[in-house]
Amino acid sequence: MSEIVTAGILVIGDEILSGRTKDKNIGYIAEYLTNIGIDLKEVRVVSDDEADIVAALDALRARYTYVFTTGGIGPTHDDITADSVAKAFGVGIDHHPEVVARFRERFKDQELNEARLRMARIPDGGELIQSATILAPGFRIGNVIVMAGVPSIMQAMMDIIAPKLKSGVRMLSDTVKANAREGDIGTPLRAIQQNHPETIIGSYPFLDENGKPNTNLVVRSRDADKLAAAMNDVKIMLTGLNLPPR
Repeated sequence: MSEIVTAGILVIGDEILSGRTKDKNIGYIAEYLTNIGIDLKEVRVVSDDEADIVAALDALRARYTYVFTTGGIGPTHDDITADSVAKAFGVGIDHHPEVVARFRERFKDQELNEARLRMARIPDGGELIQSATILAPGFRIGNVIVMAGVPSIMQAMMDIIAPKLKSGVRMLSDTVKANAREGDIGTPLRAIQQNHPETIIGSYPFLDENGKPNTNLVVRSRDADKLAAAMNDVKIMLTGLNLPPR
């Protein structure tokens, strides 16, 4: 079996922590990575503080195959992600000539001010993540992929960078409705998990259409046979409790 490829996400921005802006990127990236065989293992949210960004980056990039960052690459004074990444890698940062040339094509001389030029600053050795529809690029340096916080731009950047990433065996999953509350099945479910250590079994409570508590049981594994065996035991357990799955 090929190696397991892992990832962490670092969300950067005071506006996320204050609640002023609601994050819409974590779920999208998580699903995207799952679909290409990369396991998301951790998400951190930090403020627009260089020391905090550097510390989080250093921890995540040492732990996981890839780190995806969102936010902090705009034109304002608190957009310090690029500088923080450069500091974490111990490299310089300067205006990238290719990006500056694109900006000159887009903006009039009086419009190409210092603020806009901030978005052309890329750490030395950074690989641009850009397209015809993305004005200010993201970049990749080492195992860190730096992307915009605006969801539509971030999603475009994911499409650009994804083909260049290595991936592992995709995680498979199967789901059954328990027709029971979590507390009704917790003990036998634990036993099934212990008997199938190469699977991940999760229980997710919800209210059904009648407002009654119910639970979805999800079995995950990279091995189709092991997944099927565990799910079979889950269904046998539910039937034995006179709670047949439907």
